Amino acid sequence: MFDNLAFAMGGLGGGANGGAQGNPLGAFVPLILMFAIFYFLLIRPQQKKAKLHKEMIGNLKIGDRIVTNGGIYGTIVRMKDTTIVLEIAEKVQIEMLRNTVADKADAFEKLEKEKKAK
Repeated sequence: MFDNLAFAMGGLGGGANGGAQGNPLGAFVPLILMFAIFYFLLIRPQQKKAKLHKEMIGNLKIGDRIVTNGGIYGTIVRMKDTTIVLEIAEKVQIEMLRNTVADKADAFEKLEKEKKAK
């Protein structure tokens, strides 16, 4: 019973098509295509976004109103090499890393106004 099944499933060698495997590079074409798709759809846009964020952090100055990754709105009072001091309320200041800045507050405020207008 299983003898016929074994013959039907594949060549046993020596036949007209028994040893032919095809082009070994053909197996890599789908992998290369998948990598290209991932690069253009995921990796490259993320690198652009990271570059813009780094540029935005480098252009911050005292008096800018910002939003942190935690959602805290504040105004920059002092700046050091790797940290900034934010005033989040009258006479309430916090010191945080520059990298925790999400964006300038005016960008978020524009988005909120556009959402309310719709």
